Amino acid sequence: MFIQTEATPNPATLKFLPGRSVLGDGTFEARDADEAARSPLAVRLFEVPGVAGVFFGSDFVTVTKAQGDWAHLKPAILGAIMEHFVSGQPILPEDHEHTADDAFFEAKDAGLVDTIRELIDTRVRPAVANDGGDITFRGYKDGVVFLAMKGSCAGCPSSTATLKNGIENLLRHFVPDVVEVRPV
Repeated sequence: MFIQTEATPNPATLKFLPGRSVLGDGTFEARDADEAARSPLAVRLFEVPGVAGVFFGSDFVTVTKAQGDWAHLKPAILGAIMEHFVSGQPILPEDHEHTADDAFFEAKDAGLVDTIRELIDTRVRPAVANDGGDITFRGYKDGVVFLAMKGSCAGCPSSTATLKNGIENLLRHFVPDVVEVRPV
């Protein structure tokens, strides 16, 4: 098994591409060992000293470090990913529940929110996935769009620029009612 690695805009996060499906649908994020307990692969990754977070996308795994040098962490992470796939264990249990959509917005804004979600799903999320992360809609109120940043996007030094210069400009162009984008 050959696992490719790619740098992300976040220097504390690396993207690992195992060459097969990780999560065919949806995403999974664990920011600590307690959250990781839901996934055998996440548990393995958190056993590597220095790992501070993991994120699973459709065909990639991103790992965020708290400390240490990638030259020392990367071999152990590659080994954990390879051991997991060779073991045949699932990434998540079959009874894994996708998180419910608990986004907030007023009913009168439902059409506008549908447009915002479509733009995020078709234009923003694919680009962000290329960098090992995900951005999801969390809410809309008084012209402000609230987004959750996951994976390599969480804590990335360029995330503010991405939100303001990229996503906010895109949404304001297509949805004039949008005045600002904020992270949650």
